[in-house]
Amino acid sequence: MTTLLWGVLPYVALALLVAGLVWRHRYDRFGWTTRSSQVYESRLLNIASPAFHYGILFVLAGHLVGLFVPESWTASLGIGERAYHLLSLYGGTAAGLLTVAGIGLLIYRRRTNAPVFRATTVNDKIMYVVLLGAIVLGMAAKLTHSSGDGYNYRASIAPWARSLFTLQPDLDRMRGVPVLYGIHAVIGMVLIALVPYTRLVHMFSAPVQYLVRPYVVYRSRDPRQLGPRPERRGWERTGS
Repeated sequence: MTTLLWGVLPYVALALLVAGLVWRHRYDRFGWTTRSSQVYESRLLNIASPAFHYGILFVLAGHLVGLFVPESWTASLGIGERAYHLLSLYGGTAAGLLTVAGIGLLIYRRRTNAPVFRATTVNDKIMYVVLLGAIVLGMAAKLTHSSGDGYNYRASIAPWARSLFTLQPDLDRMRGVPVLYGIHAVIGMVLIALVPYTRLVHMFSAPVQYLVRPYVVYRSRDPRQLGPRPERRGWERTGS
């Protein structure tokens, strides 16, 4: 089971991610979208969407630092394990709560607005369940092991995650990992595998071209041209 979960599943999730992205780009390029429902309702969306997106960005940033920045690097900057634990605990919990609040409002909006609910697919429902489960379990794991210096996942889960890129998974690092952290990691890998097949695929479509595109200039119409055209005597040229 250890080999299956920590030595096989990560590569299966990565393979599904890459294959899904290639497939969507080649055969479903016009479906590579969030399928926005703003036309149906915008008041709640204007609150829920920023809350979710800002929250999930902070969550992702925290995971990237926690998993891929070695403990020795932060120690060299004068950040001890106690300080890092408190920063991770309070900062991660705040980001998680913001994300959960955003997801909760999005789900409430979808359930209470009839046109939005009709536009919700089974795929969307599965995505919400897995995404919400990963975030909630991550917070539960952190809060459950928050006493003292907390559980030092940077000495176990983080080295294992980095070892995956050398194609030599350090399975021994995952022995004895708390159950909640283990479940969180498994659901996280399932979420990674699902990304290309859900609306979450739009995270790979950042509008970078907006930074270099020309300005869009808006001009008002000449007031004299507003309203019906004035009547003219005689013939008018065809197509005028």
